[in-house]
Amino acid sequence: MSTALPNGLKVLDLFCCQGGASMGYHLAGFDVVGVDLAPQPRYPFRFVQADALDFISEHGADFDFIHASPPCQRYTLAQRIQKRDHPDLIAPIRTALEATGRPWVIENVEEASAELRTPVTLCAATFGMRTYRHRLFETGGGFTFAPPRHLAHTAPLTKMGRPRAEGHFAHYVGNFSGVQDARDDMRVPWMNRNGIRECIPPAYTQHIGTALFASLLEVAA
Repeated sequence: MSTALPNGLKVLDLFCCQGGASMGYHLAGFDVVGVDLAPQPRYPFRFVQADALDFISEHGADFDFIHASPPCQRYTLAQRIQKRDHPDLIAPIRTALEATGRPWVIENVEEASAELRTPVTLCAATFGMRTYRHRLFETGGGFTFAPPRHLAHTAPLTKMGRPRAEGHFAHYVGNFSGVQDARDDMRVPWMNRNGIRECIPPAYTQHIGTALFASLLEVAA
């Protein structure tokens, strides 16, 4: 992936984890600040350990764009089967984002579709990866973007936890095999297994960031 020239604009990445989304915005030319409640020693840009809702309220309007990836555990099938209780943060995050007056995006898993408003789906195979990893993106604050064409899923998925079979796509979740293979495939060489199994591939947000820069130029014109 090539890096765009710095454009002088700032992106706030909330619930940043190890920085998959942040890296995509960086590659699109943005200056990125990550916020997470937990320490993130592998995060590659400026990091602030803080509560996301508190940080938006105090500093959200200082940024040109805000990306939020609320924890997905509440919506995943595995967590519902295990009957674990996780907070529903999508609605309160949306309210806080709308209050900033800035353009924004909320990202989450497919199982959260009922909580998101007309989300756009991105797929890793569209960006040349050997996995599918669908993620949904709700946009707001006057910003929208068009996804690239969603390619048909023709390659079978190797079963969870097993090494990738010849001609198959991988399933990078749980205690998956082949961490280095996943790093290479998703272009996240700084991440460990924990980061990879939850991350947004940088290619997704590089695509979003490129569309964002174009839309901000239109507003300024």
